[in-house]
Amino acid sequence: MSKIKIPSFMSSSKFQIIVLIVIGIIPVVAARYFTPTHFVSNGELVQPARPIENVELQGMDGQAVEFSSLKSKWTMIYIGNSACDKECWQNLYKMRQVRLSQGKHMRRIQYAWLLLDQAVDIAALKVRLQEHPKLQVFRGDVAAIKALSRQFVLKQGAPEDGLNRIYLIDPLGNLMMSYPADADPTGIRKDFERLLRVSQIG
Repeated sequence: MSKIKIPSFMSSSKFQIIVLIVIGIIPVVAARYFTPTHFVSNGELVQPARPIENVELQGMDGQAVEFSSLKSKWTMIYIGNSACDKECWQNLYKMRQVRLSQGKHMRRIQYAWLLLDQAVDIAALKVRLQEHPKLQVFRGDVAAIKALSRQFVLKQGAPEDGLNRIYLIDPLGNLMMSYPADADPTGIRKDFERLLRVSQIG
């Protein structure tokens, strides 16, 4: 039986190094240019993801709380005034339902509301939020609120513009995505299903 003759250039160390380099590059190129469509998010990505700097705020009980305390879980956050309009309540409802829809994985998700205004009737707000026992509400002085809300300014505008957006922060504290006021909750749910399936954090 005759042996297959391998060209001499293929057995050289230089050729083998080139092959190894090509093998290493292929996955990178494939990930960059051939991303499957089913990985496309339903939200609007923040690129690059933006680390949110910590700000000291207050909880509903008036106790000091660090915004960084939200780290370690996937966080949906709504930013708006305490005089919650129809779109505001719809967003709070969406966030609650999206979290509940993840079943055993809902422990990896939390949702929060940052109040922009100072004159907040806490007693009345607590009554209105009885259907949201897991909602974390934050408030603070003017300087603290500005320091935090300006970190959520996107090309679509600032939270103070009444955009009624839902913002998504990853467990490392990075703002990575946002959803418009009319976002389909089914799309948000599907995004979370993908994130929780592939993510090893949170």
